[in-house]
Amino acid sequence: MRTIIVLIRKEFTQILRNRIMIPAMIVAPLIQMFILVYAANMNMRDIDFSILDEDGTTTSAKLAARFSSSPFFSNSGSVFSLEEAENLLREDKADIVIHIPPGFESKIDNREKTSVQFLINGINSASAVLTSAYSQNILLDFNRSILAEFSRPVAASGMGSIDLSYSHWYNPELDFKIFMVPGILVILVTLVGWLLMSLNVVREKELGTTEQINVTPIKKYQFIIGKLIPFWILAIIELGIGLMLGKIIFNVPILGSVGLLVGFTAVYLVTVLGFGLFIAAISDTQQQVMFINFFFVLVFILMSGIFTPVESIPGWAVAFNTINPLAYFMRVIRMILLKGAGFADVWKDFASMAVFGVAMITLAVRSYRKRA
Repeated sequence: MRTIIVLIRKEFTQILRNRIMIPAMIVAPLIQMFILVYAANMNMRDIDFSILDEDGTTTSAKLAARFSSSPFFSNSGSVFSLEEAENLLREDKADIVIHIPPGFESKIDNREKTSVQFLINGINSASAVLTSAYSQNILLDFNRSILAEFSRPVAASGMGSIDLSYSHWYNPELDFKIFMVPGILVILVTLVGWLLMSLNVVREKELGTTEQINVTPIKKYQFIIGKLIPFWILAIIELGIGLMLGKIIFNVPILGSVGLLVGFTAVYLVTVLGFGLFIAAISDTQQQVMFINFFFVLVFILMSGIFTPVESIPGWAVAFNTINPLAYFMRVIRMILLKGAGFADVWKDFASMAVFGVAMITLAVRSYRKRA
């Protein structure tokens, strides 16, 4: 035990002496959290739209006014031909062109079917889907108002109507920051624990410190525990600071048990630290470990559900996520913070992460070759 404590103290001394390490582990991730929470926002604002109104009637003007009054749309003017509309889209001067055909009002007055065409810039598929959804909602609302005018005599006779009401659980205001802060925090905790620890191990290889340790009576498990615990502690501290700032600055709710979240994070960090140590053990230079880490981190982050629901990805990708530790942590932190989930709700994730942790530590111990 005394040997492990000495190794842990040695690691903390090294970290504190490195003037770049502490800012890289604490300050930089928190600055990244502030930037990414606002930058990685899937809500659309100021969607530039143009109107191609070939009807030129009061009804078509009312439809155009619906888009202009929406907080999501910004009117960039009118066009007078399809060719002009296509040029706007081609030059990225408009996100959507709303084409109202001739005879729009007369068909509505005669209770005939009519149509409205949306020409949407599809370069960015995510924004195009949201633009289409917002536009369809405005058009449906406009259609309901027309139907209500037609049915006023019927309504006056006493026929009932359906009143639609809805509520958004766990995020009533649909604030995207509440969704993003836990996800960004998962990434930052992972990078502090996984990436910096593996870089630190390989850096000691390059400096020759590891060879000096190898000729001592220190056992492999003592060396590995001494390497993991300091970064494990620092990652837990990073989580605590992130939760505190998320609550104070972004007003992220903490409905569940903080102790349960810290407990899961502790088990999760054993997994990713073990994986990082395994990568460091098979790498000889910091450049090698950076390339390998970049590959795995990028894949794990993009498939973890940080930006899009995991349920929307293909079946083979869902199966892959059974070995993606970030997917487990991403789900658990949102369930605990936003839903107030208890241990009964996340015990399967706990069990999976514990199994992964044992497997990764075993792999790291076996891959580390101590040459005495």
